[in-house]
Amino acid sequence: MRNYILRRIVLTIPVIALVTFGAFALLRMIPGSVVDLKAGTAQSEADQRRLEKQFGLDKPIPEQFLLWVKDLARGDLGESLWTTERVSTEIKRRVPPTLQLALMASVIASTIALVAGTTAAIHQDSWLDRSIQFITITGLAIPNFVLATLLFSLPAIWWGKVIPEGYVPLIDHPAENVQKMIFPALILGAAQAAILTRLVRSTMLEVLRQDYVRTAQAKGLAARHVILRHALRNALLPVMTVWGLQLAAVLGGTVIIETMFRIPGMGTGTLNAVQQRDYGLAQVLILIFGLVYIFTSLVIDILYAYVDPRVRYN
Repeated sequence: MRNYILRRIVLTIPVIALVTFGAFALLRMIPGSVVDLKAGTAQSEADQRRLEKQFGLDKPIPEQFLLWVKDLARGDLGESLWTTERVSTEIKRRVPPTLQLALMASVIASTIALVAGTTAAIHQDSWLDRSIQFITITGLAIPNFVLATLLFSLPAIWWGKVIPEGYVPLIDHPAENVQKMIFPALILGAAQAAILTRLVRSTMLEVLRQDYVRTAQAKGLAARHVILRHALRNALLPVMTVWGLQLAAVLGGTVIIETMFRIPGMGTGTLNAVQQRDYGLAQVLILIFGLVYIFTSLVIDILYAYVDPRVRYN
């Protein structure tokens, strides 16, 4: 196990390097720059050159990349080109809302998927199973921004109720925080819940047909014991892989949901930074999203051996 973990960590190094280069290069490919947006058409060419020198954009692109990587290696995330605020300070302020939103969405989606998927598998081809399948297909077909729009519009039209927006720190006002975060978490977790529910159902159906499950049932074990101790645990292995990938998808989905619900998180920060060509902030935020995806994949692979005793890494 230790050798496998070390190999996986070593293999992630070129992936991290590729993500780092991509975060830097792709932003430079977008038309316009922070100098164009800040200086505007009214500024002289000398003013633009002065801003380029101030932001370090007068250097060749390869040199800019090497200087940025060198700063990252020293733990210096740089500063925002738009607000001149330290990127580390901006990150500390934006991580809690996004982390809470992603965790709430994942917990909601996982809970719904385990309950609904297992129920559908146990009652295969019943009205309950067909209803769950219809709901999951609907959840997959409707984008989250459409669900968010409906959530804003329908309560206001039918009952005159307004969905709360914004963000309040959990430590300051727990009740108000949950009240404002529960709706975006539900919207963000809807598609994930639909995917995981269908996967749990299919894997549970496969496991329930295995001989060891039939043997456990023939021995007279309670159905609840057979489902929870024998079937569900073995059905979780493929679900874990998709769950890890969906967690990364949830983080990516925060860009839209945070913007619609006015949550000052990493998603909103990334969108604003890209629009403002704030290379210093956008590069770090994109890199963080990539690192979360890589780290999640590594953790899921390691957890395989603990969920399924048949998996061994030699």
